[in-house]
Amino acid sequence: MAGFALEESPLIWGDEIEHTVRWKRSHARAGTSKPLARISGQPVRLRFVMKDANLYSLGFR
Repeated sequence: MAGFALEESPLIWGDEIEHTVRWKRSHARAGTSKPLARISGQPVRLRFVMKDANLYSLGFR
């Protein structure tokens, strides 16, 4: 999805219980403060690229 490619994602480093991921250019490209509104209610496929990491849960706001 444009604006949310792996190459455009921020690197998350460290131990955290909670972290919000924000892409730098996603808002500017979509032209709105809610760039994912256009896919709300539709199925999406997520891919996580991790090294020496564990993902315990995932949530959306």
